Amino acid sequence: MKSTSQHPYIYAAPPLAREDRDVLSEIHAMRRELRHVLKTPKRWQGGLRRSALARAIRGSNSIEGYVVAEDDAAAAVDGGEPIAADQQTFLEIEGYRDALGYVLARSGEDVASFDETEIRAMHFMMLRHDPAKSPGSYRKGPVFVHDDRRDLRVYEGPDAGSVPALMGALVESLNAEPDTDPIVRSALAHLNLVMIHPFRDGNGRMARALATSVLTRSEIGEPEFSSIEEWLGANTDDYYAALAITGKGSWQPRPDAHLWVSFNLRAHHMQAQTVAQRVKEAGTTWVALDALTTEHGLPERVMDAMFDAVLGYRLRRSGYAKRADIEEHTATRDLTSLTKMGLLVAHGTGRARYYTAGPLIQEVQQARRNRRRPLTDPYPWMRQRLADPAVEDSSTTP
Repeated sequence: MKSTSQHPYIYAAPPLAREDRDVLSEIHAMRRELRHVLKTPKRWQGGLRRSALARAIRGSNSIEGYVVAEDDAAAAVDGGEPIAADQQTFLEIEGYRDALGYVLARSGEDVASFDETEIRAMHFMMLRHDPAKSPGSYRKGPVFVHDDRRDLRVYEGPDAGSVPALMGALVESLNAEPDTDPIVRSALAHLNLVMIHPFRDGNGRMARALATSVLTRSEIGEPEFSSIEEWLGANTDDYYAALAITGKGSWQPRPDAHLWVSFNLRAHHMQAQTVAQRVKEAGTTWVALDALTTEHGLPERVMDAMFDAVLGYRLRRSGYAKRADIEEHTATRDLTSLTKMGLLVAHGTGRARYYTAGPLIQEVQQARRNRRRPLTDPYPWMRQRLADPAVEDSSTTP
């Protein structure tokens, strides 16, 4: 447990078990390979980075109940309009887009450059559309986390009066531990902020954004692919279980946050495998789309729209025109041609019209799915541990 004479205790990094060190080594090896593959720019990289950001935004917000389709999250990334999301949900998505965009803009900066003002500014970006949630301000009263499904209070944050000192301790830890592996530092930043619960609302999203910020300021590289927010959004029950087992219902940091760190290592390992698979798929998919473009005598610009369709996105004329930097009438002609050739299918009329993958693109989608292989779980024991807190952590070998 770490403390200073000025600050209360916060969660500190635990010693890593041999299993953790092995997993951490594999994560860094996969990230080095990703940097090597992406070192030479390729046309499909832009679409892959955009979809990675959209998935992170969607994943983090889905944990809080703000669920949108991935293509609506991509529309937020583009500064466009959603197809299906309601206005309030899309405002939440746009707020998180702004905060995460700020995180990515500061990637590569000095790791020892965090301060409370910046964290509060990120919270303001995230929730400025809803003044009732006190964006950018620490809470003035108690805070509780309630599990609506079980109708239970599952966590009580520390007293509001201690929040400034605790946040000061958190920032101090971020700036004072540059020798700790960035993935471990990221996990502890996430844990401490979500357990301090300094804001009236948005604490989970802020914790995940801060965790990503720690990674993007390290030497981990490829910041758009550093986040585990997509994986956490797809494994929300496990995420909540890991927090519950570690937090034990109230603010009472203990010297052992080992399960939480291992959980984060598992998430990074699984997400890194997923990214590696997608990078490989993107190159193969682009070759297939290039063949279709050549076969049908289409302009090269339509390949970005076709790539989105392969990803399962719904396409709008306005969004396509903006991304391809073409006039609306040119976009209409392109999309009409793609529809006639069986590459896209049109839905709706007028401004509500959108396009999805047609039979020929669906064949490319199916080929991608057929080539996929199951992911390898680096901690095969963990899901049982999360499902039953009475089961002991099996990763204890120093």
